[in-house]
Amino acid sequence: MPPQIERHRAGRSGWLRAAVLGADDGILSTASLMLGVATAGGAHGNLLIAGVAGLVAGAMSMAAGEYVSVHSQADTELADLALEQKELTTDDVGEHQELAAIYVARGLTPALAKEVAQQLMAHDALAAHARDELGITETLRARPIQAAAASAISFSSGAIVPLLVAAASPQPDVVVFVSLTSLACLAVLGALAAYTGGANIALGIVRATFWGALAMAVTAGAGALFGPMA
Repeated sequence: MPPQIERHRAGRSGWLRAAVLGADDGILSTASLMLGVATAGGAHGNLLIAGVAGLVAGAMSMAAGEYVSVHSQADTELADLALEQKELTTDDVGEHQELAAIYVARGLTPALAKEVAQQLMAHDALAAHARDELGITETLRARPIQAAAASAISFSSGAIVPLLVAAASPQPDVVVFVSLTSLACLAVLGALAAYTGGANIALGIVRATFWGALAMAVTAGAGALFGPMA
C-alpha cells in the first residue's frame, strides 16, 4: 500500500500572503487614489493619469521594497553559512556534538542522535547544519529577484482592475463604479485567502471589505475636503 501523502495548508502561507497582499494593495491604493482625485473635482483624464501613476509607482515601490528586504535576508543567510562552514573546518568534532545535541533536544536518544548526526554530516555536513541548526533550506532560501518580480506582478494585477473600470466609466458614475468593483474584488481576495488557508470565509470577506471601504472612504473624504482649497 503506497504511503499516504498529507497535504497541509501551512506550506501555502508564504506565497499566499505575498500574492494576496500585493493584489489587495494594488486594488486598494489605486482605487483610493483615483477616488480622492475624483472627489476633489479632477477631470476624467486626470483621474486616469493618477491611476496609471499609482499603478507604476506602487509596483516599483513593492518590487524595490521586497528586493531590499529579501536581499538583506539573503545576505544574512550567506554570512551564517560562511560562518558555519568555517566552524565545520576548524571544529569538526564540536559540530558533530552540536548537531547530535539538537536531535537529542527533539526527542532522540543520545546514541541514535549521534548516529544520525554522523550519517547526515557524512552526506552533506553544511546542509545538515543549515537545515537543523540555522533553519535554512533550499525551498525557503531567500530569492530577492523572484520576490521583487512577484510583488510587482501581484500589485499590478490588482491595480489594473480599478484603472480599467475608471477608463470605461462615465465621469458622473466613476466613483460608484470604481468603489463597488474594488470592494467586490477585495471580497473575492478575502474569500480566496480564507478558503486556501482553511479559515472562515465569511470572516475573510468581512475583514477585506471593511478595511477596504474604510480606506477608500477616508481618501475620498480627504479629496472632497481639500480639493476645493487647491
